[in-house]
Amino acid sequence: MQTDRTHGWNGDLLDLDAYLDRIGYTGERAPTREALRGLQRAHVTSIPFENFNAVLGIPILLDVEAVQEKLVRARRGGYCYEHVVLFAAALERLGFEFTALSGRVTLGSDKILPATHALLAVTAADDERLWLCDVGFGSGPLEPIELADGVEADFEGWRFRMERRRGSSGIDSWWLYQYRADGWEDRHTFTMNPQYTIDYVVGSHYVATHARSPFSRRLFAQQFSAAHHHRLDATTWTTFRPDGSYTEREIEPAELGRVLGEEFGIVLGAEELARLRDGLD
Repeated sequence: MQTDRTHGWNGDLLDLDAYLDRIGYTGERAPTREALRGLQRAHVTSIPFENFNAVLGIPILLDVEAVQEKLVRARRGGYCYEHVVLFAAALERLGFEFTALSGRVTLGSDKILPATHALLAVTAADDERLWLCDVGFGSGPLEPIELADGVEADFEGWRFRMERRRGSSGIDSWWLYQYRADGWEDRHTFTMNPQYTIDYVVGSHYVATHARSPFSRRLFAQQFSAAHHHRLDATTWTTFRPDGSYTEREIEPAELGRVLGEEFGIVLGAEELARLRDGLD
């Protein structure tokens, strides 16, 4: 597959050393399959998912300088567009070929939602296969998944499957499934239509500001590792495990700062934390 590189991802503006230190990656700095695996695992387990700026009405900027200031230097998290812009800049800097994509989150529902999930399809210099890098969903995968029909992947108990469907228009759509306690659930669907930074800016504006977007109204955070997936939805804190088991409890607004810091690795300023707490009361 020819990847689309007609629009740059500003890898030259990325502080690569700071980014790699942020995610704890110490592997080779080359566009290899092994490096891609290590980079995705380090990224998804180090930088959390969160939508706090959207809830607080703070503009979410997608230029590389702004994204690395927030996710790298300030050690905050972000949602899919921020994660993918940062990861794409790193991949470009390291010499990977890739195509940016946009997907529709499904989560087992028949309802058609807007295509507001960012992903990357990546090739490595030493591997002809195409790999799906989904670093901005908040719950893995730990590593890239081969973009091939019927492929299944098991990352330390977290299981995924790819499926390709031919639509009535003749355009293939891809579906990513994740195995849950009650079986396979479709997570999102996408086509191979290339996206550019301006497409992500438009999608991000909808996600962050539209009155019908859940991310503009409700606090949401996720932290993922090989052992667990923490999810905070307003005051509901759920911890999922690879075997399908989970625990759930409600937190008090006064606990928010401690839970975010200790369990999600997110430390907020006093003013931001106070405003988020006020929204939970």
